[in-house]
Amino acid sequence: MPATRYTTREMIAKLISFDTTSSKSNLELIAFVEDYLSGHGVSSQRVANDDNTKANLFATLGPADRAGGIVLSGHTDVVPVEGQDWSSDPFKVVERDGKLYGRGTSDMKSFIGAALAAVPDFLARGPEIPIHFALSYDEEVGCLGVRPMIDTVIRTLPKPQVVIVGEPSDMKVVNAHKGIRSYYTTVTGLEFHSSQTHQGVSAIQYAAELIGFLMKLGEEMRERGDASGRFTPPFTTISVGIIKGGTAVNIIPKSCSFLWEYRSLPDADAEEIVTRFNAFAEAQVLPRMLSVFDGAKIETVARAQSPGLAATDGDPGETLVMKLAQCNSAEAVSYNTEAGLFQLADIPTVVCGPGSIDQAHKPDEFIALSQIAECERFMARLAEHVGQKQN
Repeated sequence: MPATRYTTREMIAKLISFDTTSSKSNLELIAFVEDYLSGHGVSSQRVANDDNTKANLFATLGPADRAGGIVLSGHTDVVPVEGQDWSSDPFKVVERDGKLYGRGTSDMKSFIGAALAAVPDFLARGPEIPIHFALSYDEEVGCLGVRPMIDTVIRTLPKPQVVIVGEPSDMKVVNAHKGIRSYYTTVTGLEFHSSQTHQGVSAIQYAAELIGFLMKLGEEMRERGDASGRFTPPFTTISVGIIKGGTAVNIIPKSCSFLWEYRSLPDADAEEIVTRFNAFAEAQVLPRMLSVFDGAKIETVARAQSPGLAATDGDPGETLVMKLAQCNSAEAVSYNTEAGLFQLADIPTVVCGPGSIDQAHKPDEFIALSQIAECERFMARLAEHVGQKQN
């Protein structure tokens, strides 16, 4: 593919046109980026999933064997649009009132688009400091894809100075965020006629008791608060998102399941809540179920788990990104990103990207053109920083 230049607006529109909902493949988008980079003389490396239906993409501009590089990281998947009331095709960018509308405009293809559109400018500077692109899959379903890329590629690099995860932060620098863990709990009881409650084991009744325990834990976390004073809300949160169970009003329900999560402060014990939940289920709830029916069960399975990002104030990489973003201070946020996983790989990491998290996952998702322009200026300053022609 010959070298092609895209404006940031054009690149964003191209990336949005690929329906990379997490339940689908992202390979068409990955192939497009590969061809685009190849046209500019940049080779890239795929890190595919087990069945080769999805892939991460890693590429380096400049001297790949040099430490102190800058990693520009972004996920290529988006959340579903089904059941949402969109005013226009979510996979076709529409501009109106100073905004670009489309699935992924805010979360987070605009950052990727701005970075890719800047490739010719990065290369024209003859970068002495490498710029690494790390594009992942399945961030929206538990930060799954980036893990093998970190293990097989990132850990083998000469140590970068910083990873910039371009999640929407209004182009502010974020150096701390909460972790997330989610679980699927299934309660199995014994069906019986609803007039014979002493002979049945109501899965819904005992599931409600378990959920009540989670709510009490949530109140305890609220009372503990946030010692750093940086997060909103200022405590570890617990929530239940989905409950399913029962057959009819006159049948004691055999099964009930619920999906729950907690978002913990980065310095909290990430195991505490699930450990206490399992202990309560095992010691307080299950014995009463088994006293009626020896086949009763309470089973909890981990789903998504992603660590928080802990602040490392004064880190040189963070200081550099603050300079590029022209920020005087760093923020803390309650949403989760891939940044914590990069930090676990012992690489300084911050979040900084265009758009607002308030628009993420919603119908008529949008990004303000002013945010795109600010990100373009960020990339221009980055090109100047890494290039041979530095002022």
